[in-house]
Amino acid sequence: MADTYPIRTGRHCTFLLHAHLVFLTKHRARVFTDEHLRYLEQVMRQVCEQFECELVEFNGQDNHVHLLVNFPPKVTLSKLVNSLKGVSSRYLRRDYPNIRRHFWRGTRLWSGSYFAGSVQGAPLTVLHQYIEQQNQPG
Repeated sequence: MADTYPIRTGRHCTFLLHAHLVFLTKHRARVFTDEHLRYLEQVMRQVCEQFECELVEFNGQDNHVHLLVNFPPKVTLSKLVNSLKGVSSRYLRRDYPNIRRHFWRGTRLWSGSYFAGSVQGAPLTVLHQYIEQQNQPG
């Protein structure tokens, strides 16, 4: 992954951070069409840009979406998730009024929970071995 995505630098750090996010609709309701998914990708890409993040990959099905996000360490993942879910819900309700019937009690599109997984080029076993083999101070 480091070959594809260059290591980024901040004021006091060097980083390469990616997260895999999955959002489910409330009660796994089958809500999205291809058109909705294309729209959600645009909205979520804009939200990511506001957080100085990059939406690397996006896809989904009728009841959930997957995102691969490249983010700086100053971004709190939970705040990014809240913004992604909140903004996408509001915009979808505004621009696709017919989708409102899928909102739980008129306000909730997304489930309150989500999946967030860290992603990196090397498997955890390789990283574990690397750290394990470091020399300890004598």
